[in-house]
Amino acid sequence: MVCLERDIEQLTEEARRLIEEATDLAQLDAIRIQYLGRRGKLTVLLRSLGQQPPEVRPRLGRVANEAKQLLQRLLADKRQMLVKSAKVPTEAYDVTLPGISPLVGRRHPLSLVRRQMEEIFIGLGFEVVEGREVETDFYNFVALNIPKDHPARDMQSSFYLSEEILLRTQTSPVQVRVMRERAPQVPLRIVAPGRVYRRGDDDATHSPVFHQMELLAVDVGLSMAHMKGVLLDFARKMFGPDRKIRLRPSYFPFTEPSAEVDVSCFCDGEGCRLCDGTGWLEILGAGMVHPVVLRNGGYDPEYVSGFAAGLGIERVAMLKYGVDDIRHFYRNDLSFLACFEDMGGGWM
Repeated sequence: MVCLERDIEQLTEEARRLIEEATDLAQLDAIRIQYLGRRGKLTVLLRSLGQQPPEVRPRLGRVANEAKQLLQRLLADKRQMLVKSAKVPTEAYDVTLPGISPLVGRRHPLSLVRRQMEEIFIGLGFEVVEGREVETDFYNFVALNIPKDHPARDMQSSFYLSEEILLRTQTSPVQVRVMRERAPQVPLRIVAPGRVYRRGDDDATHSPVFHQMELLAVDVGLSMAHMKGVLLDFARKMFGPDRKIRLRPSYFPFTEPSAEVDVSCFCDGEGCRLCDGTGWLEILGAGMVHPVVLRNGGYDPEYVSGFAAGLGIERVAMLKYGVDDIRHFYRNDLSFLACFEDMGGGWM
């Protein structure tokens, strides 16, 4: 016991001397590892206490722990002293130089457009709701009057995760889910923005992941005239007070009748590259909610009617800001994104 106690004292004195002589933090850390590290001298000695006779272990343990605590205190005191005495070369800093401005984040142009679209429809009495991106085949297709053998499915080029589960190809499933939750409540007015997924080309006008905003209104006595009024008000608030819209007959399985909606071009009909000389720009598809979709949502088409529209957020942003390639929105080019810092909702 006496021999081991003497070894502890010698190690402690040896470490104390080295700590006093240390001149920098790296040297001090090396001393700590040498004596108190996992394989340090004092650590190894402490592990050997279990081999000593039981009657001497308490005393040896107390002596060893006191030595360990002493070294830890000496190391901490020396570290504090070295930090305080460290010399900072003041000549390395020129206090007359201007500071570096912090990099301030800004909203993405798609976020700017989405937020403005939401604010417009909120002002018209619509409620913003969210929907799930992983959807069932029933809500994405069947409930929207697109059965399994319908040719319209081929146009959607879906990402299926299993036979009945897929990444939603449109925000339209939110229509049926919300109607089922709230039927027979009227009036029902919602907009549902979010990401959608379709297999296809990745080019200037297409992306496998893009954003839509679904518009739905259900009430007694709604007509195409109500729909046109809402969309005209949206177009003028989004693109400018002089904009006009026109409805062209079209076909969508979930609306009847259906229409493609165009907004008058910013060239005021003179013809330009943006509108290919036609004077009109296509912005969305819309129509009266199909009776089958109303029934699937829990509403009686003999009592209520509704209108719906699907707006591509990228499409609106491209027209609003004059962007000619959808891929600009996803390349994270800071020089491109910085162009939208102070634009707010205005036309560029």
